Amino acid sequence: MATGRTFAIYAALAGNVAIAATKFAVAAFAGSSSMLTEGIHSLVDSGNEVLLLYGERRAKRPPDELHPLGYGREIYFWSFVVALLIFTAGAGVSVYEGILHMMEPEMLHSPGINFAVLGASFLIEGGSTYFALREFRRAKRPEESFWKALRSSKDPSIFVVLFENCAALVGLAVAAAFIGLTIVTGNPVWDGAGSVVIGLLLAGVAIILAGECKHLLIGEQARPEVRHALERISAEQAGVCVVNEVMTVHLSPSEVVAMLSIDIDDDLPAIEVEAIADRIERAAKAEYPEVRRIFVRPQSRHAAGAEREALLETSESIDY
Repeated sequence: MATGRTFAIYAALAGNVAIAATKFAVAAFAGSSSMLTEGIHSLVDSGNEVLLLYGERRAKRPPDELHPLGYGREIYFWSFVVALLIFTAGAGVSVYEGILHMMEPEMLHSPGINFAVLGASFLIEGGSTYFALREFRRAKRPEESFWKALRSSKDPSIFVVLFENCAALVGLAVAAAFIGLTIVTGNPVWDGAGSVVIGLLLAGVAIILAGECKHLLIGEQARPEVRHALERISAEQAGVCVVNEVMTVHLSPSEVVAMLSIDIDDDLPAIEVEAIADRIERAAKAEYPEVRRIFVRPQSRHAAGAEREALLETSESIDY
């Protein structure tokens, strides 16, 4: 059974396939460069949704000997590939097509059909955007702004689709505006200019998405409330003197691995140290199920501080 975010991707895929076929047919009939560019845009978006679904499937594979922490980051990799495709196949081809049309302009035929298709496409894209926005709002915390939630999101399946759809809606408006300018002025160069503007829009979206996916690929830490909960749960355990450090990293949108450095009473027997680690793990997983694995390292406060200082000195000495 499809999850909410998977349903949002399927909805976007179905809409983009239908829109792309219609746009290409109308572009061939009416001779519109902007419409051809919009067709390419929808075709690229369709391929992107297929890659996101493929990444979702690959990310669900269980851990094995080669990948003991699983394959969760595959969704981040394929989302990065999607950003590259938007930049190359989407933005690059759109700008190229627009420049060609500006160099060899050709007047539109039956412009009314262009506007009819753009209007229908806007409605379909709007419906797809609604589903993506609904899933995004479910994951967003109430106190977060829209932009902050996008920047802190760990689920590229949703924010990639959301960005794509928003770019598609803006692209449709741009195409309509430049087709209108072509009709009003009688100058077909405006139609080609519309393609260039749409291409630049896609390039901007691709750069933003690539940056977000890059951070997730490198490894982003868990939300502040998860880290604070891990610190609180550890500090509450009898026998724990100090929580030196809490390190977390996302393996996938719903998988977090945590590493804790804690100073434990030196007089405790080894069996009690093991019991403390077990209690921390069970309590953390009960409160935040996305915390899949916790590694507890008993370490004195002095040793932990010296280790952090050594790491800082090492990083400062590296010549980037």
